[in-house]
Amino acid sequence: MRRRLRAIRARFGAMLGADAASVRQSLFALVVTPLGSLVAGLTLGAATGQLEALPGLLLLIPAAIGARGNVFAALGSRLGTAIHTGTFTLTSRVDSLVGQNVAAAAVLTFGQSLLLALLAKGVALAFNLQDSIGLADYVVISILGGVLASAVVLAITLALAASSVRFGWDLDNVTAPLVSAIGDVATLPALILAAELAEVEVVTPVLSVVLGIAATVILVAGWESRLALLRTIVRESLPVLVLAGVLSLLAGMFLEKRQGTLIGGPALLVLTPAFLSAAGALGSVLSSRLSTKLHLGLVVPESLPPVEARRDIGITFVLAVPVFSVAATTSHFGSVVTGIEGPGYAQMLAAALLGGMLATLISSAVAYYGTIAAFRFGVDPDTYGIPLVCSTLDLVGAFTLVLAIVILRI
Repeated sequence: MRRRLRAIRARFGAMLGADAASVRQSLFALVVTPLGSLVAGLTLGAATGQLEALPGLLLLIPAAIGARGNVFAALGSRLGTAIHTGTFTLTSRVDSLVGQNVAAAAVLTFGQSLLLALLAKGVALAFNLQDSIGLADYVVISILGGVLASAVVLAITLALAASSVRFGWDLDNVTAPLVSAIGDVATLPALILAAELAEVEVVTPVLSVVLGIAATVILVAGWESRLALLRTIVRESLPVLVLAGVLSLLAGMFLEKRQGTLIGGPALLVLTPAFLSAAGALGSVLSSRLSTKLHLGLVVPESLPPVEARRDIGITFVLAVPVFSVAATTSHFGSVVTGIEGPGYAQMLAAALLGGMLATLISSAVAYYGTIAAFRFGVDPDTYGIPLVCSTLDLVGAFTLVLAIVILRI
């Protein structure tokens, strides 16, 4: 038996080759993702009262969580490429590479949060969501919650970049999963806190106007900035972030419409953030690795994935099994400890694995073709790849999770 295990381990190591260290780094970061998302899931599972009291709030949640990953995982990916190409220097100067990237992330946080609020209300009206919260409520929740969460995520993203230089980590392998986990932990409590203000009739209208004007001014300043890199990142990022926001809002609408199914077993609400984050993180790691290899000339953009890209895709599927298993396990036992009702561990695990493998199949295709499309069109795949993957996975992940729940009759 031991010989067989050693033989399997040796074959697996041979398959990974030089990527073995990268896989260990990715696996550690990806396993942390559902652990961090557990906090968000437990918050969501315990917030069923607010979800029912504020119709349309669930619509915004995947987009707001995804916004942190879209902005800051892309930031981490650009910094990772800078580290690989030897152009990274951590400095507080605004006109430096790092300074302009950080400023762009701040501008995009305000701009995307305002746009998400406007789009959320538009989607609620388009899909005839009855008694949804007002535009002022969406503005306050989206911008205030987004800015509070982004301050935390930005600090940790920069700390990861500095640590990767010091300890020799590959930032492409750890940024997207860890940023997703941190974004989950920070965003959902921030949104729930901001939602408390949305229920104050006197405060909400005034605060929404102030925040809306501030976000508009900051976005325009970034768009017209004299700093070339800052201006380029904002102008290249905003269109894809708007598309990402629409896809994530559609995922939120899908969950909103299925709210009865999820609230009927609140532990499934606990699983949802962990599941979506795990799916997005897997696709983001793949996209980030492919982006760097395109920059370095190690992957050639072809209609069918070349050998190097196929190896990365295969590794993504290998990583998916433990990652979605951990998501189901932490969600189940976290629900048990906190007294949140659920369908049972076996059913949670089955739903996570079935939905997760379907989501991984789609995320791999989106990551590869989205990244090479950006490269061929002459735009930075670090900026386009991760937001495209994360937002697509919000929608696809929500669908595959609910599909798995329906197939398994949970």
